[in-house]
Amino acid sequence: MGRIIENRKEANIVGERIREARIKAGLSQEELSVKLETLAVYVCRGSISRIENRERTVSDIEIEGMAKILNVPLDYLFGKE
Repeated sequence: MGRIIENRKEANIVGERIREARIKAGLSQEELSVKLETLAVYVCRGSISRIENRERTVSDIEIEGMAKILNVPLDYLFGKE
């Protein structure tokens, strides 16, 4: 089971960039969820919302899948681009 870091308000650093890339790609949260399933990455629409709001942690597999579906480099999602 994951450990919650109590001193942080945000659970991830990629949420805002995921939202930006999703909107730019013209996808709804539900559409992103369905496309992720084609990569065997299962993230429901509600979880995508929580990720974008930085309320939920994101696994490396989920981040990689989102980058592929959204057609953006990993560096973009991490704000390095």
